[in-house]
Amino acid sequence: MKNLIKSLIMFLIVTSTLSCTSKSDKTGEPDNQFNYFVDQFEDMRVLRYRLPGFESLTPKQKELIYYLSEAALCGRDILWDQNFRYNLLIRKTLEAILQSYPGDKETEEYKAFLTYCKRAFFANGIHHHYSSDKFVPGFSKEFFTGLVKNCDPSLLPTGNGKSADDLLNLIVPVIFDPALFPKKVERGEGKDIIAESASGFYEGVTQKEVEKFYAALTDPKDPRPVSTGLNSRVVKRNGKIEEEIYRSGGLYGEAIDKIIYWLEKAKNVAENETQKKELEILVQYYKTGDLKTWDDYNVLWAGNTEPVIDYINGFIEVYEDPLGMKATWEAIVNYKDPEATKRTETITANAQWFEDNSPIMEKYKKEKVTGVAAKVINIAMLGGDCYPVSPLGINLPNADWIRKEVGSKSVTLANITDAIDIVSAGSGMLGEFAASSDEIERVRKYGSLAGALHTDLHECVGHASGKLAEGTDPNALKNYQSPLEEARADLFALYYIPDRKLIELNLLPDPQASMAEYDSYIRNGILTQLVRIRPGKQIEQAHMRARALIARWAYENGKKDNVIEMFSRDGKTFVKINDYDKLRTLFGDLLREIQRIKSEGDFEAGKALVETYGVKVEPVLHSEILDRYAKLNLAPYTGFVNPMLVPVYNDNGEITDVKVEYIDDYLSQMLYYGKNYSFLPAVLN
Repeated sequence: MKNLIKSLIMFLIVTSTLSCTSKSDKTGEPDNQFNYFVDQFEDMRVLRYRLPGFESLTPKQKELIYYLSEAALCGRDILWDQNFRYNLLIRKTLEAILQSYPGDKETEEYKAFLTYCKRAFFANGIHHHYSSDKFVPGFSKEFFTGLVKNCDPSLLPTGNGKSADDLLNLIVPVIFDPALFPKKVERGEGKDIIAESASGFYEGVTQKEVEKFYAALTDPKDPRPVSTGLNSRVVKRNGKIEEEIYRSGGLYGEAIDKIIYWLEKAKNVAENETQKKELEILVQYYKTGDLKTWDDYNVLWAGNTEPVIDYINGFIEVYEDPLGMKATWEAIVNYKDPEATKRTETITANAQWFEDNSPIMEKYKKEKVTGVAAKVINIAMLGGDCYPVSPLGINLPNADWIRKEVGSKSVTLANITDAIDIVSAGSGMLGEFAASSDEIERVRKYGSLAGALHTDLHECVGHASGKLAEGTDPNALKNYQSPLEEARADLFALYYIPDRKLIELNLLPDPQASMAEYDSYIRNGILTQLVRIRPGKQIEQAHMRARALIARWAYENGKKDNVIEMFSRDGKTFVKINDYDKLRTLFGDLLREIQRIKSEGDFEAGKALVETYGVKVEPVLHSEILDRYAKLNLAPYTGFVNPMLVPVYNDNGEITDVKVEYIDDYLSQMLYYGKNYSFLPAVLN
C-alpha cells in the first residue's frame, strides 16, 4: 500500500528559499547545484526530482523505462474522471483559457484564476486531494464567464453542436455553487457515503444498494477471492444496478488502448522472460477487465524480484472509494538503487524474526512470512494517482491471499524523499513546534535516517505482517479499512524502531535515533498535521486518521503515567514524551488490538477507534496551530513535475539512448500533458 510515513518529518516541513532555474538542467549535474523548487501556491508546493545514475543504465534498460513511462502518462484522463464526472470538461475548459485568452492577465482576478488552475491540476480535479473538499474560486462567476467567451472557441469541449453558453450553463454551477458536489469522498458518520460523495465510482446508487449488490457477488469462504469491484463503476439505469468495467472496448477503453500500445513495446525489451510474461498478462487484463487475470499478473509480478527496472501500472489503491473497494488508476516507473537497497534487504532477511516477536496474538501471526522483496528505488516517471503527489513508500500487491502465499514487493522512493529532505531543510517548522532544544538536536541528527527506516519497516514488514482468521471477509472493515491498515503498519514500525535488534543489524546508530522518530510521530499526530486541515473541518484522509488515532490514543491511555505531556509555553502548545519505554508498550498494545480487529473483521471496534481518536479536531488548538504555521509562510502539500524522457533514434528508427531533461515550469507541463496525453472524450452531450 502507498505510504506517506516519511511525511512525519519532511512532508509537513515546507518550502525553502531555493529558486527554480531558467532552463532545463542536464543529467549528472552535482546535487548541490540542482534546483529542486518549482512553484508554490495556496497550501501546495511543486518540486523537481533528479534521476541519479540514469546515465549508467544500459540503452535497453533506458528504452524499457521510456516505453513504461509513456504507458504511465497515458492514463491521466482516467484518474480525472474517476475523481469526479465533470472534471474532464472543466479541465479542458481551463486549458482552453490558459492557451488562448487574449485579455489582461495581470488583474487580481486572473491571478486568482491561475491559482485555481494550479490547484486543480495538483489535485487531478476540482476537489482537494487530501481533504476532498471542493475548491472555492477566488474569482467571480461573471469573470469566469468572460474568460470562457473570450478564449478560442475551437479549444473548448463543446462539440455536438453545443455552444460556449451550453458549456457555461453546466459547469458554472458545478464550480461556484458550494452546495453542489461539496466533497469528493464523504466519510462522515451517519452519512450515505456513496450518494453524498462526488467521486466517479458510482452513479445513481446508495450505500445500501452497493453493499447489497456486492454481497451477492462475494463468497467469504473463498480462500483466493478476487478484488471484487476493483476496476469498475457501479451505475443504476432503468432501475437496474450494474457494473461498467474498465477495459479495452469498455469504460475508459480509449485511454486503456494507449496504455496497452506502450506496454506491448515494453514487453519486447523486458529484462527477463518473467517480466515479459507479466506484461503479456497485464495487457490481457486490460483487454478483458477480468480480475482473475489481474491476480495472475500480481502473482507473477510479486515473485519477479530480479529486474533493475520495475513499474506499477493499474487500478490499485482504494483510498478514494468511500467503501474501500474501487481503485484509482496509478503508475510509476523506477530503477533500483543498489547501495541503499542493502538496508531494506537486511530488514526483509529478518522478516520472520519481526513476525515471531510481534506483540500480536499468536493465532494471528504468520507461521511463515513469504517472499517479502524490498528495495530502494529511484523514480523515473510518476503517473495517475501518483502524480503530482507521490508516495514515499509502496508495498504491493494488496490482496491478502497473494501476500500470504507469494509475498509482496516493498519499495522506498529514494529520489523523491531526497528532494523533499533537501528543500525542507531549514524551513523553521521544527523550531516552531518542537518541545525542546534536545528534541530539535535529535531530529536534526537522526530524523532523516529514522524516518526512512520507519518507512522501510512500515512497508517491508508492517503491511506484510499478520493474517486473517479463517472465513474473515477482507472487506469487512469497509470504509475504516484504509486508516486501520495504515495504523497497523505504522504501529509495527513504531514498536520495532527502538528494538536493540535494529542496532545489532546496523540499521540505527544508537537508541537516540528511535527517540527522534517517536518525537516526530507524536508531534505530527497531535499537532503539526493539523496544518493540513481547514478551519471547521475534520480529519478525512486515511494516513492522517491513522496518525491521529495512534498519537491521541497513546496520549489518552498513557495519562495515568504521564507518558506524553501536553503543555503551554509563551501561549503556545507543545507535546513531549516523558517515558519512551512505556510509549513503546502502548504502541504494542494498540497494535495487538488493531491486528485483532483486522483478523476478525470487527467492524464496530474498528469504527470506534477511528471515530474516537482519528477524526475530530479540537477547534481552539487547531486555530492556534494554523496561526503559528501561517507565520512561517510555508505549504504543507508537496507535488512534483516529471522529467522529460527524450528518445534518441538511429537511421533505422531504433532507440539507441534516452536523454533526461528537467522541467522547471509547472503549468507548461500540465498543458503539455493535456495536449499530448488526453484520450478520453470530454464534450457536451
